Amino acid sequence: MPRAVATIFALAAALLAACASAPTPAPAAPERRADAARLMGELMSGRHPIGGPFALVDPSGRRVALADFKGKLVLLYFGYATCPDVCPTDLATIGLALRELGAAAGAVQPIFITLDPRRDTPAVLLEYATVFHPRFVALTGTEDEVRRVATDYKVFFEKVPLPNTSTYAIDHTAYTFLLDREGRFVILFPPGTEADRMGEMLREQLAAGGGR
Repeated sequence: MPRAVATIFALAAALLAACASAPTPAPAAPERRADAARLMGELMSGRHPIGGPFALVDPSGRRVALADFKGKLVLLYFGYATCPDVCPTDLATIGLALRELGAAAGAVQPIFITLDPRRDTPAVLLEYATVFHPRFVALTGTEDEVRRVATDYKVFFEKVPLPNTSTYAIDHTAYTFLLDREGRFVILFPPGTEADRMGEMLREQLAAGGGR
């Protein structure tokens, strides 16, 4: 196994191990689950547009807009740094897919948007995202700003109290969104998508003109 591939999976494994002992969150309220199901229905039906322009803040405090990446394909992911399982797994997949693209990966920009701006400070975000790939751009904002962007992308999330603690986890839908070079939604990758499948779709987009 190439050293870069081994490294990214070792880092992801370390993150998973660090979170393994965390308390299990209480299940989300049934009405919130219903909201999640409704959003999923909208996402898959094509009845409502997915995505849109946004501007959030990177760890340096600089305002960053989706339009800043015009001319590149974008892999967009919503999650949070203390996510115990799905986030590190999916982010590791994005990093691996980019590495497998080789030089062509320069035409693809990975972006991570935190769903937990209260705890994901600039220092946390910078360290967390770049574990998975050095070109990851991590973005945050106020809770209202983050929710507005998540809603545009039909991403459901809510804070869930952890039993017997004063803290919380975040229950959220986890998809990787592929945007074209104009920032328009192309396709989503569900949790557990293999890196080779993601890489195949990226190559198709690049070859079809999505990478021009």
